[in-house]
Amino acid sequence: MIRLSRLTLAALMTLALAACATTPPPDLTPPAKKRLDAKTTLENRY
Repeated sequence: MIRLSRLTLAALMTLALAACATTPPPDLTPPAKKRLDAKTTLENRY
């Protein structure tokens, strides 16, 4: 019985470690700049 509980505990710990290891990395790319059209560019020129 002790062997079964140790095996179960080892399997659960392995699954927990695998679940933590497979998280995707955070997206660190900056957001894209807002494109300005010709009218806005000319209005903000001065």
